[in-house]
Amino acid sequence: MPALSSPVRRPDGYEIDTDPGRVDVGAVHRYLSEESYWSPGVPRDVVERSLQWSLCFGLYEPDGALAGFARAVTDRAVFAYLADVFVLAEHRGRGLGVWLMETMLAHPDLQGLRRVFLVTADAHGLYERFGFGPPQGVERFMEIAREPTELY
Repeated sequence: MPALSSPVRRPDGYEIDTDPGRVDVGAVHRYLSEESYWSPGVPRDVVERSLQWSLCFGLYEPDGALAGFARAVTDRAVFAYLADVFVLAEHRGRGLGVWLMETMLAHPDLQGLRRVFLVTADAHGLYERFGFGPPQGVERFMEIAREPTELY
């Protein structure tokens, strides 16, 4: 997937970059497997595969260390699923989650899509700012859902 032409930088030194080579896979895996409610215990190889097939947005602190992350699973034509959106605890309260979402939704590969969706248990207020709401025609949606504890 194409990267941003260059990292997007804030005056305070934080950056967002879509360069997949820059993502600290260990830090993403650590957060997802140890801190997230949605993928406890996820194996590193599963995280690596998920990143390989996604448009990844790394959020970096001024020294270059990972401060947050998000990814879009998309065909770049009609749909995108936003997943694994997080800002590490020590970087919260600075508007970085909002900035990460703004940058992600403005990416050229995520324009003109018929449907962009995500799943959240606790950040509805954040996502509603960007136009997200309950699915239209929810009765048409179907899924196969497995608990992480069943898989890992």
